[in-house]
Amino acid sequence: MFTGLVEAVGAVRAFRRAEEVSLLSIECPALASELVLGQSVAVSGACLSVVALHGDVFDVEMMPETAERTWFADLRPGTLVNLERAMALGDRLDGHLVLGHVDGTSVLKRLSGTGRTRVACFGAEPPLLRGIVPKGSVAIDGVSLTVIGVSASDFSVGLIPTTLESCTLGRMAVGTVVNLETDILGKYVERLLGSRGSGMRLSMEELRDLGY
Repeated sequence: MFTGLVEAVGAVRAFRRAEEVSLLSIECPALASELVLGQSVAVSGACLSVVALHGDVFDVEMMPETAERTWFADLRPGTLVNLERAMALGDRLDGHLVLGHVDGTSVLKRLSGTGRTRVACFGAEPPLLRGIVPKGSVAIDGVSLTVIGVSASDFSVGLIPTTLESCTLGRMAVGTVVNLETDILGKYVERLLGSRGSGMRLSMEELRDLGY
């Protein structure tokens, strides 16, 4: 479990692709010394396990499912990635609950703003957009952001100066592909409301009884 608050930006040292399990080496002096074997790290939003430590470099393993749902097929030496260690029980939740389970990818369509802030508009497929609501939360490349608006084909978020300076989102250009994780609470609500295959539907009264 993560919060969507990036701790450091790392650089890909090597990416060894394999049919079953791929190995990703990341250089990050600010974080590597704090890691232990088996620890979970969100790499641009994807939860991966540390399998080796080499000074300022650490290795994580990646299954085919991760590669298919993310933009990681384009990883190259020098690619920058956002990094966050799993949250500790009892920590402040300053972002939102992020599982590190990427739902899919999104593409930056527009980036507006001339001052210190930016508004970014991302295109996404309808199944992903169903889990995004105005003023709700979304994780983009592992960064917790508040949704400004949603349409039938895209959604927008605001980027404050701290976000632009502390993670890879400040380097985005139109056409950049990002990893997207929608809000876990929205997924459960949609599951309860929209289990059409089973024929189960809940009324607003039943949702209130369940505490929603």
